[in-house]
Amino acid sequence: MAILEARDYAAPLAEIVRRGLNLFDLPVRGKTVVLKPNFVEYDKAGVINTHPRVVAAAVDAFRTLGARHVIVGEGPGHQRDTEHIVAASGLAAVLEEYRVPYVDLNYDDPHRLPLLSHYTALGHLYFPETVLNADLIVSMPKLKTHHWAGVTLSMKNFFGLVPGSVYGWPKNALHRAGIPESIVDINSTVPVPTFAIVDGIVGMEGNGPIQGDAKACGVLIFGHDLVAVDSTAARVMTLDPRKVGYLETAGQFLGNIEEQRIIQIGEPIDRFRTDFKVLPSFQQLKA
Repeated sequence: MAILEARDYAAPLAEIVRRGLNLFDLPVRGKTVVLKPNFVEYDKAGVINTHPRVVAAAVDAFRTLGARHVIVGEGPGHQRDTEHIVAASGLAAVLEEYRVPYVDLNYDDPHRLPLLSHYTALGHLYFPETVLNADLIVSMPKLKTHHWAGVTLSMKNFFGLVPGSVYGWPKNALHRAGIPESIVDINSTVPVPTFAIVDGIVGMEGNGPIQGDAKACGVLIFGHDLVAVDSTAARVMTLDPRKVGYLETAGQFLGNIEEQRIIQIGEPIDRFRTDFKVLPSFQQLKA
C-alpha cells in the first residue's frame, strides 16, 4: 500500500492518483473499472462525501492506464434521492465533463450470492449486476470516524455495494445483523478484485460519519489489500486498528493488520499522523 501527499483539492490530483496507481501492478487495460465513492448526504462544506475532484482524478488515471470502461456507482444508505446528492455534491458536473456513466447501486439488478464467511446469520448477500460485471471495484471512501463502527474507510464503504431496494434505508437489515459482522461478510464475499483510494485530504473527526468536524490530513492512501489500507489509515488517524472490531477480525483472514507485515511504499506514515478526535465511547481506540 502507499501514502501520497495531496495538500488540498487544488493540488494536481490526476497526476498524484496516476503516480499512486503506477506503484501497483493493476491489470486494467481493456477492463471495466467501477469507482465506488462514499456519498451519504448533501454537505455544503464538502466534508461528508468523497470529494468529486478525487473521483475526477481517478477517472482520468484509470483511463490513462487503458481501462475500457470507467463507471461510477454508489448505493447511499441514507438518501433515496441519489440524483440530488450527485448534483448537489458536484459529482454531476464531473460525470458530465468526463462523460462517465453513473449507476445507482440501490436500484441496479440484484443477484444473490452465498456468503463466504459467516459472521452474520444472513447466509447470502445480494450484489448489483454492475458490481458483478466489473473487473475491478475501487473503494473511494472519506477518511472518517464513525459513531458505531469506530472508523469508516474502504471496507465499511462497501456497505454501499449492496442495494437499498433489498436491504432498506439505511441498510437496516445489515444493521440488525451487526455492522462489524456485515462489513466482514460483505468484504469476504465480493467476487471481484478490489482496490482502494482513500480521500484523506480533508477527513472527519469526532461524531462521524455525518456530524463530525473537518480534519485536514493532506493524504491519499492507495492499496489492493483493503485491510492493510484501512489499518494504515487508522494509524494515520492515531487510532489502533487492532482495537477496531471488524479490522481485527478481517486481519485474521482477509488481509494484513500488523504494521510489520504491511509493505508500505510512498511517503512514511509518521509524516502524516494526525490526531483525530473520537467519541468518548471509542476513546479506547486511541493508539
